[in-house]
Amino acid sequence: MKDRLGRAELAALVVFLALLVWAPFPLGSNRAWAWTLLEAGLFLAAALWTIGWMQRRHGSLAVVRAAWPAFALLGAWLAYLALHWTPLPAGLVRALSPQAAAVHALAVPYAATHQASTWITLSIDPNASFIFWLKSCAYAIAFFLTLALAHTRERARLIALTLVLSGLAQAVYGGLMHLSGFDLELFGTKIPHGSQASGGFVNRNHLAGFLEITLALGIGLMVGSLRETGRRSWRQFWRDMAALLLSPKAPLRLVLVAMVIALVMTRSRMGNTAFFASLLIAGGVALTLSRHATRSTVILIASLIAIDILVIGSWFGVEKTMQRIEQTTVGDVELREDPSVYALEMVRDYPLFGAGPGTFYTAFTRYRGPDIRAFFDQAHNDYMQFLVETGALGAALAGGLALMGLVLAVLALSRRRDPLARGFAFAVLMGVSSIAIHCTVDFNLLQIPANALAFMVLLAYGWIALYLER
Repeated sequence: MKDRLGRAELAALVVFLALLVWAPFPLGSNRAWAWTLLEAGLFLAAALWTIGWMQRRHGSLAVVRAAWPAFALLGAWLAYLALHWTPLPAGLVRALSPQAAAVHALAVPYAATHQASTWITLSIDPNASFIFWLKSCAYAIAFFLTLALAHTRERARLIALTLVLSGLAQAVYGGLMHLSGFDLELFGTKIPHGSQASGGFVNRNHLAGFLEITLALGIGLMVGSLRETGRRSWRQFWRDMAALLLSPKAPLRLVLVAMVIALVMTRSRMGNTAFFASLLIAGGVALTLSRHATRSTVILIASLIAIDILVIGSWFGVEKTMQRIEQTTVGDVELREDPSVYALEMVRDYPLFGAGPGTFYTAFTRYRGPDIRAFFDQAHNDYMQFLVETGALGAALAGGLALMGLVLAVLALSRRRDPLARGFAFAVLMGVSSIAIHCTVDFNLLQIPANALAFMVLLAYGWIALYLER
């Protein structure tokens, strides 16, 4: 196998791993220049891998072939997005999305929009939709590269561990800046480190979302490294836990501790709630489907996290996070809900195709109520924003990919005996569940490229968990 691998394939791996570490630092890559660099890096990695493929010096593509349903869905998603910024006959746009045609008529003389020769777009802002499409192409490439490069168990571990270490870098940086109380200006944006841990992100909730994904992968790696035994007594259980803390797995355990501390320091209410809720969900499902694995595997991980909260968390302000949750007022909830409530009218006006990918900040100005004084360029609810921007068809395509990842994780937990595969399945189930909960009140995917990249890598591990060779 090593003889078959060429320098181009190795270079693609190096570029891809470097991007996983780099992406969160420049404000979550949520600036035009930052996401442009991220896209260019992913396109470069894909080009390098293609060179290796043309030279027939690459690893096994068994998992890539098995994942053809995901690539079919991604292809449909990208084609659907491209349809929004592609000029179409005005009559066709009026038939598909009357409201979009009406908006274009505001900028173009009304008579011109009714001529057969006039071409307009389904999106009310085709430039924003084109930018969104380019990002989506990059995310699809990241999904492919994860499957293509993780063709061995060692490669799968390496990519997952790199993303975990990226989370550790954000945890250490965010935690130290928060403890110092110094509000640093990063890339022209002032980040309030003194009141919260934000890492390289502007918003603490975005760091929390990134840590949710990387923590899930880290816990999955630990689950995959545990040896499976039969039923054990409590004495044997605690003996094994002590052995774990003294074993080579201890560094990974310390990494998880640091990341949990940073998650607590973000003071993100839904971030912390979603993480621990997803841990319970994944643990419950794994216990239910544990025909081959012992229950002590999940119990061990859950107990270690509990120790983090009860002991370590108490040193680093877990009570402050709990206090924020307890002091959440009706006004706080309404502040997050109001954009989504007013956005319901937008969904009625753009039911099937939406206003266009990336157009929420443009479309929302016509629908906001007089009680909303702040400027909202996002809906603070990824589900609602998907509906507004891409319509019911787009939301179904995007949601289908995430749902597919959950189904694969459940199947892997049910069918596979391989501890590493089960660990990856646990990570996918936990990470997707956590982000699914968190996205009800925040935007962690649509406008935060670093989080979207990590999420696509996580989804790829659903296929790896089910089809990676033992």
